[in-house]
Amino acid sequence: MDRRELASFLRSRRERITPADVGLPAGVRRRTPGLRREEVAQLAFISTEYYTRLEQARAPRPSHEVLTGIARALRLSDAERAHLHHLAGAPPLPPPGPPRVVRQSIVDLLQRLPQAAAFVLSAIYEVIAWNDLAATLMEDFSALPRRDRNLIRRVFLGPGRSGRRLYGASGTDEFARTSAHHLRAAAARYPDDPEVTGLVAELLAGSEEFARLWDSHDVTAQPTLCKKLQHPLVGTVTVQCDVLDITDLDQRVVIYTAAPGSRDEEALRLLSVIGTQRMDVPG
Repeated sequence: MDRRELASFLRSRRERITPADVGLPAGVRRRTPGLRREEVAQLAFISTEYYTRLEQARAPRPSHEVLTGIARALRLSDAERAHLHHLAGAPPLPPPGPPRVVRQSIVDLLQRLPQAAAFVLSAIYEVIAWNDLAATLMEDFSALPRRDRNLIRRVFLGPGRSGRRLYGASGTDEFARTSAHHLRAAAARYPDDPEVTGLVAELLAGSEEFARLWDSHDVTAQPTLCKKLQHPLVGTVTVQCDVLDITDLDQRVVIYTAAPGSRDEEALRLLSVIGTQRMDVPG
């Protein structure tokens, strides 16, 4: 625990918050900017004496509950909250499960890629955001329940209604291996999340292939940079596959693009016009 740095950090964060920011009256005779120590303590549900000792670098190590209350009272960002915990010698607890909320800027990015099929995967390979071309090339994810949007479940437990394993994509063996390795790593990050443990149990019970990959205990795999997808309307489409990590949310953006001037680019352009409404073969 770095008491001096913690004290300085708390003072700096307290001084930037105005009473109006947290719904308190401004009052009169405020000698310093920001909130008073007693106001922070009240908002954090701790004693004023203890909070004062924290800012004076005299307090014992605060608990996770106390730090959570202070972070909430001072309206800390995610990065500031993590910094607070590290200064206090109590690293932040991992989130209970894989984040599923996609940052708005990422959602906007997907929509700005009209000539690319782009989607976001959670840490356990659930498709949690997508653009129109991804829905046309692969499947109208909006018409599916959450369970059926999981690509690991799809590749190991069934080809789906169309009879095509993972949308008729090439390299499904590589994808199966990669996803199994990533899921093992995710299970270690979220050991107490029932959705993660339930998915692993379901895959182990239903797929000998997954069980074999799981038993290898590997957690890394080589990415597949080129894929061929079989589409019921335009036939085979060859795409380049790029994956961008959103590290702070434990998510991945997957982007499929075609070589400029190629037949595949023309196929993607046609699909962007067709859209999901004219798909004559579901999924």
